[in-house]
Amino acid sequence: MKSDIATIQFAPIQSKRLFEEVSLKIKELIFKDILKPGDKLPSEMELGRQFQVGRQTIREALRYLELSGFITIQRGGQGGPIIRNTIMNSLSDSLLDAIEISNTSAKELTYARLQIETLVLREAIKHIDDADIASLKENIANAKAQLSKGFQVFRENINFHKLLAKASKNHVFVIVVEAMMTVVANFLSRRGQSNPEVSSKVTSSHEAILDDIVNGNDKNAISLMEEHLWRVGDLFATLER
Repeated sequence: MKSDIATIQFAPIQSKRLFEEVSLKIKELIFKDILKPGDKLPSEMELGRQFQVGRQTIREALRYLELSGFITIQRGGQGGPIIRNTIMNSLSDSLLDAIEISNTSAKELTYARLQIETLVLREAIKHIDDADIASLKENIANAKAQLSKGFQVFRENINFHKLLAKASKNHVFVIVVEAMMTVVANFLSRRGQSNPEVSSKVTSSHEAILDDIVNGNDKNAISLMEEHLWRVGDLFATLER
């Protein structure tokens, strides 16, 4: 349900960096769930009147919120600032830029994945429920269906790791894995995605890991994940040369 924007009034702001104060006030309303995704903010003129700041300050604040992933700016006569949760995209892009500019190696990426994803898997094993298992099984079934047609299953194999993070019931793990898988996807896309044969091996590894989770073979599931990540790391190293 959208908020009743007409009932929301913004208090005047006084600060040297007015646009930061304006953006902070708007973010506070989002955090408090007063402003919700899909809500359209008042016009720049109306926001300026309520905050008692200039139109340029409002524009800077809105631009800052857009870059931070809190809103989108729709163009045109019926456009304007709209509350959107694209923070995850912004975070993933920022991490991707940081890794690219630092020339992160395949070995570094693989080691980071080993440390993070084995920890995530341990938590997923503790908290996984029937809905999570169903989602993971559906992911593998979709991957196998695509493979049977000779297609790569790049997206499905990436999503498998995101679903495991979701099964951990830890929002921080979900955020971290989401961002990390963006890096993995970019690493593959820049260096050439794996072929169907490699995709098939990855899917088989995922299926074996899930089978062990379902059957309570926790240690073996973790061992399989480690082996799987090392094999993918070897692929990354090959693409890096």
